Amino acid sequence: MMRIGHGYDVHRLVAGRDLMLGGVKIDYELGLLGHSDADVLLHAICDAILGALGMGDIGKHFPDTTDEYAGIDSRKLLREVIDKAQSAGYRIGNLDATIICQKPKLASYIPQMVKRIAADCQVVSGRINVKATTTEMLGFAGRSEGIAAHAVVLLQRDQKRQAANAAVIA
Repeated sequence: MMRIGHGYDVHRLVAGRDLMLGGVKIDYELGLLGHSDADVLLHAICDAILGALGMGDIGKHFPDTTDEYAGIDSRKLLREVIDKAQSAGYRIGNLDATIICQKPKLASYIPQMVKRIAADCQVVSGRINVKATTTEMLGFAGRSEGIAAHAVVLLQRDQKRQAANAAVIA
């Protein structure tokens, strides 16, 4: 059985914060504003996975109303979401994500993003695709006011985990 999920996130760019995208610190004078590290790419990925599982969204599982998640590394959130997927008997079949921003240029950072996301999702890098695009200077992203990200994920039944769980039940 397969399940598909879509995620979207956006955060405002501000001074005085590190810019984290895909678990990678980007060399840029602005960062994203948020309760956590505000990594829009990882948040969109988490939402896609949670959506595929029918488990709501990142805000439901990691609310910004609690100090527990203040400043948290979004890679930790992604690993917790992957644990939820694995507990439900699923693994990433493939993941495709797009970062939307005018600046900074991200091409040189994407291989490292893919490597970290794959590690956190416990899959080979070939199952992860990350790309970046501009909005041709249109809208909030085009004016460099914020950064957005979309993610689509295909979850597949994890046959090995399913067999192991069946053996434990028997």
